[in-house]
Amino acid sequence: MQDNKNVQWPEVSAPIAATYPYKRQIHGDTVVDNYYWMIDYFKKGPRSEAVINYLNEENAYTTAMLKDTESFQEDLFREMKSRIKEKDVSVPYFKNGYYYYSRTEEGYQYFKFCRRKGSLDADEELLLDIDNLAEGYAYYTAKGFSISPDNRLLAFSVDTVSRREYTIYIKNLESGEIYPDRIANTEGTAIWGNDNQTLFYTAKNPVTLLSEKIMRHSLGTDVSADVCVYEERDNTNYIAVGKSKNGKYIIISSESTLSSEIWLLDADLPNDDFKVFQPRRNDVLYTVVPLEDRFLILTNDEAINFRVMQCPLDKTGLEHWTTFLAHRPDVLVSDIEEFKSFLAIAERKDGLTQLAIYNLGSQEQHYLDFGEVAYTVYPGINVEYNTESLRYGYTSLVTPSSVYEYNMRDRSKVLLKQQEVLGGYDRTAYKTERIYASVRDGVKVPISLVYKKGAKLDGTAPLLQYAYGSYGASMDPSFSSNRLSLLDRGFIYALAHIRGGEEMGRQWYEDGKMMHKMNTFNDFVDCGRHLIEQGYTSPAHLYAQGGSAGGLLMGVVANIAAAQYHGIIAQVPFVDVVNTMLDETIPLTTNEYDEWGNPNVSDAYFYMKSYSPYENIEPKEYPNMLVTTGLHDSQVQYFEPAKWVAKLRTAKTGKSVLLLKTDMDYGHGGASGRFDYLKEIALEYAFLFKLEGIDH
Repeated sequence: MQDNKNVQWPEVSAPIAATYPYKRQIHGDTVVDNYYWMIDYFKKGPRSEAVINYLNEENAYTTAMLKDTESFQEDLFREMKSRIKEKDVSVPYFKNGYYYYSRTEEGYQYFKFCRRKGSLDADEELLLDIDNLAEGYAYYTAKGFSISPDNRLLAFSVDTVSRREYTIYIKNLESGEIYPDRIANTEGTAIWGNDNQTLFYTAKNPVTLLSEKIMRHSLGTDVSADVCVYEERDNTNYIAVGKSKNGKYIIISSESTLSSEIWLLDADLPNDDFKVFQPRRNDVLYTVVPLEDRFLILTNDEAINFRVMQCPLDKTGLEHWTTFLAHRPDVLVSDIEEFKSFLAIAERKDGLTQLAIYNLGSQEQHYLDFGEVAYTVYPGINVEYNTESLRYGYTSLVTPSSVYEYNMRDRSKVLLKQQEVLGGYDRTAYKTERIYASVRDGVKVPISLVYKKGAKLDGTAPLLQYAYGSYGASMDPSFSSNRLSLLDRGFIYALAHIRGGEEMGRQWYEDGKMMHKMNTFNDFVDCGRHLIEQGYTSPAHLYAQGGSAGGLLMGVVANIAAAQYHGIIAQVPFVDVVNTMLDETIPLTTNEYDEWGNPNVSDAYFYMKSYSPYENIEPKEYPNMLVTTGLHDSQVQYFEPAKWVAKLRTAKTGKSVLLLKTDMDYGHGGASGRFDYLKEIALEYAFLFKLEGIDH
């Protein structure tokens, strides 16, 4: 590995974690894990205090190693914060007679949730002051704002620990009273029946955090008397409850990676029983869109990229489904936004998002045009059913996040709001590109690039390569005002659209999961190699970043392509794949079997063992690495990155640095305030800049 010779690190000794050998034996394979004990804080085991001590030692080491960047970190924090308009208002949306919006005030971390009756000129009603509610909490998230049909009551949910375990509260908007009904340990969304008295919510298992039951609560009754209206028996499925846009149905969805099932209830009859729409079938996904005269069904049944079917309101079984929009092998249909007279259909083609407008009366269809080589478009907040106006969001690597209103009948559009970048932002000063890397099996993988015009494309520029590549989640090009702090200092930013996402269609996902997972990692490495070959950067200046499942990606890349990268940032990384997937008491494990495989099955075990970062550490020179995690993370537990770093410390050779930063207050998503998270980004950027010898 090459090193930038002008980088000086303090002479500080790194922590060396204690070892307590633990044997894992399965499928005739024995593995000794010296750091298994780090699970004890999570499991409330005997070495809990030792775990906290170790994490604090690592934090102290990271602070000492980056001590000379602290003033630069503060400058970066102020620089990024200065681009944010502190006093701002979201685009109001209209629902059931009221305009709803949130607004932020100067100097405050959170927001106010408000509404105005009938007109934007009407008096403001302050529904919730989150700035006030969050006082005294290190972490505070409020979400799931749900107004009763009679506009009198507000259900909302709060998480103060960052484990995504939400407590639902009910507020009377006329009196200001918070009702005594407090529903703990939920997914955070409450759905109103049309009687204004009944709420449906998703209850979580307090240990595994799996969504297991849909419950019904009647206002004013004890929560212990809540009725289970649906219980999920398959622990690989996620469940949720919602309401159709036309207000007629309460909808329960149960979905795994491979199959799904929908149950419906007349919202006017909240005490009736839910009825299954179509029983689940293996390898078949479907969602339901209620219209006035029929149901539309978006499904992958005999259609890998999904097609749209239809059926009568009173005959929902598969035998009654007929084709509404046929399957197209080159177009993935990802979502349908329904209105009384129109549909807005979200699609993907050639790796880019697009919006089709379908007139239910004339049956004509047209597409919106955007005119950029790499961009993202998506339906916005569209809660009103009886309207001809579509709200959609638009962004690109050089275009700040924008909200448009589009008239689906006359095809006119109005820009309602564009993210304001304070201090001046000139999009013409930056260039965006879309290139393709030919990877080792001949597939062409798209890469979206952005850099400041004038950047050197001779191999000397620093480049940050980012990707995710799991769960079919697509990493689409979007604007970041924070990223300007990288670009303005000469960095190129590259977003690799690797397999495991759905950027190029459903097959793109299928080819990057389960027993094809190595494609994800190889794609990333080959994209990096292509960027070097094309002169964008070189191994001495190439950096990689990814979080969660993208952190798994970082761990594998560190093992298989160490010499290609000068530095890696792994955020909340899922790096101990085998041990986590073998432990069903760890939150969300069983939900993941369709993504990674079930290691209780021999073939799956040995395949995931072959790439799991923790299992494949070896004595060699690794890239410089910054690893971040949160003590209360419910998605990727703190002990995965902690064990990984501890094991790396004893194996790696050379002078590269290895830093672990554990946030002792937060979880998977980091800080909850709208500014605090910038300190985390400042730390990451300072790490990159130090490696490049950039100090201001």
